[in-house]
Amino acid sequence: MTVPPDSPAATVLDTAFFRRWLSRATDTIRQQAAYLTDLDSPIGDADHGSNMRRGFESALSSEACAAAGTPGALLKAFGTHLTRTVGGASGPLYGTVLRRAAKALGEEATATPRALGDALRDAVAGVRRLGDAAPGDATMLDALHPAAEAYAEALDGGADVREALAAAARAARAGAEATVPLQARRGRASYLGERSIGHQDPGATSSALLIEALHEAAGTAGTADGRAAGTTDGTGAGTGAGTGAGMGGAGAPAEEAPEAAITGSAPQAGTAGTGSAADSP
Repeated sequence: MTVPPDSPAATVLDTAFFRRWLSRATDTIRQQAAYLTDLDSPIGDADHGSNMRRGFESALSSEACAAAGTPGALLKAFGTHLTRTVGGASGPLYGTVLRRAAKALGEEATATPRALGDALRDAVAGVRRLGDAAPGDATMLDALHPAAEAYAEALDGGADVREALAAAARAARAGAEATVPLQARRGRASYLGERSIGHQDPGATSSALLIEALHEAAGTAGTADGRAAGTTDGTGAGTGAGTGAGMGGAGAPAEEAPEAAITGSAPQAGTAGTGSAADSP
């Protein structure tokens, strides 16, 4: 049932909400780190799980994130930390997701449901530009793009933010699963050509994990520790997710990471790479 925006039960998209999201996402990445690596192994360097776990745990406990007083400031701090600390292309790509979302949210203390939709849309656009990728290339866009579309569609249809995020989570999960028959056209997996077919893209899967964590955050405002035990439509921490460790660009600002490091146009010696969306948006 749709919750009126002014109802006491309505989800407030304040800084606490976005902290719940990042905390839930970090917990899930920690729980699924081994699975992330398993997805990465056939088409990458089998280190994405450990890279993502370290990066998210480090970002969540960073001083910059602790000091952030608005949703935009929090996402910017978290994204900047990921860009600087997560190995390979995963840092720039996930950093771009959060930094572009932060820019869309601006300096407001509370985001509206529409502003959250704009943030998701801008995150997709940032990743698309950075990796020169499109939906259907077997990358993280195959989860993020349908999630942003489903969220906006649900809001336009009169859904409240929880219902819209549930729709986004379902779309992201379906998008990740739909990468199995696709041939990767960006990132490390693209080097495998037709051999990349039959593998669920790790980056698309981890992006679905992030969207599911966002949905969970909307349903846990009243819990004691701000963490979700589960969600009404079955999305949650029990889903597997994985992303590739990526290639290059870890130290540059997310929006300025070398394109070759993301798109797989040239192998990077000594760096981690996978056919996941983390290394191919």
